[in-house]
Amino acid sequence: MFVFFPRRVLIASMGVMLLVSGAYAHHGWSWAEADQIELSGTIREISMAPPHPTLQVETEKDGLWRIELGNPRQTERSGFVEGVANVGDQIVVLGNRSLDPAEKRLKAVRVSIGGKTFDIYPERIRTGG
Repeated sequence: MFVFFPRRVLIASMGVMLLVSGAYAHHGWSWAEADQIELSGTIREISMAPPHPTLQVETEKDGLWRIELGNPRQTERSGFVEGVANVGDQIVVLGNRSLDPAEKRLKAVRVSIGGKTFDIYPERIRTGG
């Protein structure tokens, strides 16, 4: 049996599918390398806004990096809440960098500030500790 769908319904459905797949790609790990790196630097900007809290971290060697934390609730569960970090603080970040070598972007699994460690994605941490 053939079912007829109006063209507008098909176009709207395709648009929704594209939006959902784009959101999935953004929130997944497919954009990041499997290997983890450690990055040390100075926090230059902090945003706790959804969909992911982010930090701008300046390193001596490579300049400014965008650090993505977990979703707001997950980041909060790690203990990383507004006020625990300030612009100018020194930070060490363990995470997965972007597959694009030209993009200075890192998905953090762990951050350490002032001797305190915040495990954003404890199940993904691949180093000792």
